[in-house]
Parts: sequence; structure tokens; C-alpha cells
Amino acid sequence: MAAPTAFSLVATDLDGTLLRSDDTLSDRSLAALARVAQAGARHLVVTGRPAPRVRSLLEDLGGTGLAVCGQGAQVYDADADRLLWSVTLDRELAETALGKIEAELGEVYAAVDQDGVDGLTLIEPGYVMPHPTLPAVRVERRSELWDRPISKVLLRHPDLSDDALAAARAVVGSLATVTMSGPGTVELQPCGVTKATGLALAADHLGLGPERTVAFGDMPNDVPMFGWAAHGVAMANAHPELKAVADEVTTSNEDDGVAVVLERLFGGAAVLGRQRTAQYAPKTLSIEP
Repeated sequence: MAAPTAFSLVATDLDGTLLRSDDTLSDRSLAALARVAQAGARHLVVTGRPAPRVRSLLEDLGGTGLAVCGQGAQVYDADADRLLWSVTLDRELAETALGKIEAELGEVYAAVDQDGVDGLTLIEPGYVMPHPTLPAVRVERRSELWDRPISKVLLRHPDLSDDALAAARAVVGSLATVTMSGPGTVELQPCGVTKATGLALAADHLGLGPERTVAFGDMPNDVPMFGWAAHGVAMANAHPELKAVADEVTTSNEDDGVAVVLERLFGGAAVLGRQRTAQYAPKTLSIEP
């Protein structure tokens, strides 16, 4: 059944967007996503969380289909519990980038997400998880963070704001992509990899493209995704940097902002937002069939 609106793909961030502050989905949001499915459109979770940290949530959403994880570094197949595509952050480059940041901004606390469907989140002494509900393993020294391949590094500073810490882009350069993904969360990921690259790969695997995609987010790490999608919706609680590039602003994640828009779009005719260029689409990456 074809979607009766201008949109055939709905891409949603999780934290601060689809999820409430207690990491739960409201009944209204679940009903709105069910309406999307009934209309024949597809829903893709596009999150900074690594694949192992979305498995149970995807079960709440039906446990099927694809998810873009790790800020775009992973395309996860929930049906088969496997990664269709993944890219790792070179650990030597990560360690070098971390050293440059500390030389510029002072000591920071680090954590890593290991690659793979069973990868762990490791945190060094002093690092506090921004989402206490997510499991993490504390290591005794930083060198243990690099024991296995990683998809990204998470950074926290004892004094600096997230925006100030994100200024590390200037000193990191091409060693890694620096992004702010939530309050208290600045991340290093493979250079050139963003949510948009992962979303483009997953969408192509589904036979879909940016011209009929509506995307929802709340933080600067969602800016590339908005650049790729035809229509970007920022939450009321979104960072000003994302609101500045959004096509519209909905209510907050606590007030079912995603559902508010989906009920409008999939309850009648939708008006497509301004057309975007596909400047963020990957040019050389491919996904396993």
C-alpha cells in the first residue's frame, strides 16, 4: 500500500526526540508510528546509540527492520541481529585526537562504544554516563579503552559547556568528526561519517531516497540528516543550531512532538518541505545486500 502523503520514509532520532526523558516511548508515539506503517511508509531509527543499546527498544517498536546507529557508523538489521554495514574509528587516530583536545582544553573524561552487535560501552575513571539507564563497563585506565575496535569516542569535560567542548573540531581537524549529540555528550567518530551517511545507506537498501524523507531530531548531530532529508523537524527542546536549519519546529519530546507531526502528515495530505541537495550522501560506501 502506498503512503498517502508526500513522505515514504520517517527518520527519527531517539534521545530528546522520540524518547521521553525516562527513555520510554509514549502510547501516542507508538500509535503514530503504527499509523506510518499502516500507510505503507517506513520508519528508521537514526541514533547515536550503538546497535547493542537499541536492541530492546527496537523490540518495543516491533523488532523488525533496519536502524542507523553509532552516529551513522552502523546500519543494523534487527531481524537478523547483525550489522549490514559498519565503519570503525582508528584507535591510534582517536588517541591522537584526544591528546590534541586535552592539550587545548585541559583534561577530559573519555568513553568508547566498541564495534559489533555485542560491543560494550567502556568508561574511564571520572566519566559519568549521560544516560544512567544505559549499561557501561568501567575500566581502570584509559589504555584499556583501545583494546578492541571502536565505533566512536564520547567525551566529557568537568567544567566546559558542550558548545565549548565541541570547539575541539578546530584542533582535531581530519583525524575524526566531532559532533554534539546531547547534553553532556560530545563525540569523536570516523572522519566523514554522520547520521546522513548511515541514513543514506539504509534508505538506499530500502529503495528510498531523500526526496520523500521526513527527519526528526534535537541536537547538532542531526544537522547532516536534515541536510539530506526533504523535510527536517526540530523538537521544541532542540539545540538552536538545529532549529536554525529545520523546516519546522514541533512540540518537545515530553509532549509527543514526533507524534504531533506524524498525525498531521499521515492523517491527510502533506506539504513537502523545501528540496534538499544530497550533499551528505556517501559517494563510495556500499551496503551488504
